[in-house]
Amino acid sequence: MLPRDPEFDKSAPAWHGETLRIDKFTAMELRIYGRRDDRENRPLVLHFHGGSFVSGTLASAYAVAQLLAEAGAIVVSLDYPLAPFPAAIEAGHAALAWIARRGNRGRLGTSASKLFVAGEEAGGNIAAAVAMMARDRLRPRLHGQILISPMLNPWLATASMRNANAGTAGCSLAAGWHHYLADPNDAQHPYASPGTAQRLAGLPPALLLTAQDDPMHDDGIAYAQRLREAGVPARGVVLPGQTGWPCALASEQDFNAPWSDTVRQRLRHFFASIDATQPASTSHASFSL
Repeated sequence: MLPRDPEFDKSAPAWHGETLRIDKFTAMELRIYGRRDDRENRPLVLHFHGGSFVSGTLASAYAVAQLLAEAGAIVVSLDYPLAPFPAAIEAGHAALAWIARRGNRGRLGTSASKLFVAGEEAGGNIAAAVAMMARDRLRPRLHGQILISPMLNPWLATASMRNANAGTAGCSLAAGWHHYLADPNDAQHPYASPGTAQRLAGLPPALLLTAQDDPMHDDGIAYAQRLREAGVPARGVVLPGQTGWPCALASEQDFNAPWSDTVRQRLRHFFASIDATQPASTSHASFSL
């Protein structure tokens, strides 16, 4: 395990709210976490909350956004439109383009701050899809994607998902997909189900976090492997033991769980690997801690 950074013991970074106006008809609320420092090119992370595409708020996104900030990032957490597809994806790309503008990038971080997307559960799906959209539309340039227990595949056919389907987690995930894919044909679209996308080359480096008891474990590890096979630097982290993911990721308070320090350290390590001249080794798509 990486050593604990002493800054993690300091008081939590404050957040403040803003309103992002896409046009005169469309506005979205933001929460911005982290400490801006002109002396450091802190990463800028656009964050998408979970909620199975049908729920979740900026408040329930607090703990994950805070964890990203404690790992050294400036975090822009977005109150994106919920189901159906593709409203959240389009809104997410618009928010990313807004952050990438020179004036906003410099105000939030510095003009040299690297851009990332991140999300948990349904937010992980949206982050992965926005990364694809940025690649396909040739803007803005992304430096990394952080997918935490992401909902990547609507077919719910893996062993880890079948195990979860015996409980409430599996039911809520299935219902979320049903509402998100109001048109069944959308299930074939790579932006709707990134886990089944055929073209993965050209995507930014990925950190994928899952857990042994996570219903999305198998889909997540498979996606990390497929990214690596497509030439995308992809690192998968499997947390051992009982985490309660993805339900435990939605919290309005700081995480107080055995795995939170490990996740924070892995986030910090990922940001550092992107800053390094040479990317970190990706010879393994997944590993256990």
